[in-house]
Amino acid sequence: MAAPRSFLWSRRIFLTLLTVFVLLPVYVMISSSLKPLEDVSGKFAWIPSGLTVRPYFDIWETVPLADYFVNSLIVAGAATVCSVTIAVFAAYAVSRYSFRGKRVFTVTVLSTQMFPGILFLLPLFLIYVNIGNATGIALFGSRVGLILTYLTFSLPFSIWMLIGYFDSVPRDLDEAAKVDGCGPLGALFRVIVPAAIPGIVAVAVYAFMTAWGEVLFASVMTNDTTRTLAVGLQGYSTQNDVYWNQIMAASLVVSLPVVAGFLLLQRYLVTGLTAGAVK
Repeated sequence: MAAPRSFLWSRRIFLTLLTVFVLLPVYVMISSSLKPLEDVSGKFAWIPSGLTVRPYFDIWETVPLADYFVNSLIVAGAATVCSVTIAVFAAYAVSRYSFRGKRVFTVTVLSTQMFPGILFLLPLFLIYVNIGNATGIALFGSRVGLILTYLTFSLPFSIWMLIGYFDSVPRDLDEAAKVDGCGPLGALFRVIVPAAIPGIVAVAVYAFMTAWGEVLFASVMTNDTTRTLAVGLQGYSTQNDVYWNQIMAASLVVSLPVVAGFLLLQRYLVTGLTAGAVK
């Protein structure tokens, strides 16, 4: 039975308004990044009177954006690799084996997502400072400390999500691998992991995006040499002026890795999130 014409037109109007609502900020960002500073500082004009690509060159000189870019890549990449690696082993153990405290472990992992991140800021700060004073290991203000910080809230979600995805993989595959002579680790890496690639990719994208755009912990746990992009963008705002065109240009440049990765892995991401949510 065909849908009524009123429903079709209502859907078209709604989708059109939604598209305009989503793309309008993107247009403002792109157009502002191509304007001279004096045009951006005044009244906003929807149609630029003059275009320039100079802000895209100035962003690397106004602040050490390249250094912030390297710090973000190292921190987000390391946090993603560690989160995925640990989550694969933990989720496989919970999904395939029965042990005392299994229910408590899964509930605890999931319950950590109910607390806001700011509750962990002061405890982690005190822990890092005390570790540094006692052992000389500088976790506060270092990339390693920031990576460990991001693991505290990306790892529990990654474990919980992969548990649901591993549960959807038939256990017959494990038995077939054992018949072929594989042990538990052999079954994991040769059978389960290839079958769970969409879920693993979804976890990796989540962990990377979380670390890439995080501001709260990065603003406290870093210094001038370990500052990440999310915090470094504040450098375009000074006491004398705010470089709005450079802020918009830098925001677009910072967003490119995440947007490109999301578009390339969108198929795996949707599949992984759907399977994890269903289970």
